[in-house]
Amino acid sequence: MNLENLFNAELDDHHSVLHAIRDAVRADFMRLCETAIAALKGGNKLVLFGNGGSAADAQHIAAELVVRYKINRAPLAAIALTTDTSVLTAGGNDFGYDAIFERQIAALCKPGDLAIAISTSGNSENVIRALQTDRDVAQAALPPSDPAARRPEPIGLLRLSAL
Repeated sequence: MNLENLFNAELDDHHSVLHAIRDAVRADFMRLCETAIAALKGGNKLVLFGNGGSAADAQHIAAELVVRYKINRAPLAAIALTTDTSVLTAGGNDFGYDAIFERQIAALCKPGDLAIAISTSGNSENVIRALQTDRDVAQAALPPSDPAARRPEPIGLLRLSAL
């Protein structure tokens, strides 16, 4: 395959995937956005986390909310739990990698904050444990793309509960 064909095939695949998932995730995404807006209007913060590329997504989203997204506006309270290397490495060393996000949620979140987990598989133990943290925190997670993934709630994963 030549480079131009590869380029066109990749963009065609991307276009097809975007159109296929539009209706599948619309309701869950709108619900997540409404919950995030309510949390922010209530003086709370958004806490985002994930592993690998999802960690990068969490950091990017938090940066867009704090700095700006499309327009200049007041900063919105958001933080990614994947940016403090001292907390990540000390927590991983002392409590194990599976506890790195739950420890931060227990320390940093208060009732009304919204924890948003981003996961490709939905199977990461540290993400699952973070969503099950015993705190009175509103939580949400984006549904994983793998329908067979283990997760604390069915697809459409949006949980608002006293943990």
